[in-house]
Amino acid sequence: MKPIYVLNGPNLNRLGKREPEIYGTTTLAEVEEMCRKAAGERAIVFRQSNWEGQIVDWIHEAIDEGAAIVINPAGLTFTSIPILDALKMFKGPIIELHISNVHRREAIYHKSLISPVATAVIAGLQVHGYVAAITAILASESA
Repeated sequence: MKPIYVLNGPNLNRLGKREPEIYGTTTLAEVEEMCRKAAGERAIVFRQSNWEGQIVDWIHEAIDEGAAIVINPAGLTFTSIPILDALKMFKGPIIELHISNVHRREAIYHKSLISPVATAVIAGLQVHGYVAAITAILASESA
């Protein structure tokens, strides 16, 4: 069975240290552990980059090798046409994920370029949104 790709954008490598009042104190390594536990035997490809082009390359890889994408594009959510265009090519489920509720934040965070191609959007569940995304993908496959 093809893996689930969990892709993380800029500054998420700073989870646990960056604005803990917004993003909490859980590290990205701990988020990865949570995802792997939620997936059980299912393979997870878990990655983070601060570089837009690297994320596009990983989406291309997922097009060929992945079953689903969970993506937290972080700040690129609101600016990246290349990520949008790459995701348009993916035929499986795409879950757009945000740790904070972007709609309760400044207006600049309200317009996602990614949402129109996402199967679902999870926002505001803190890092637990990752587990919810993995669980939803697994449940949809067994339905």
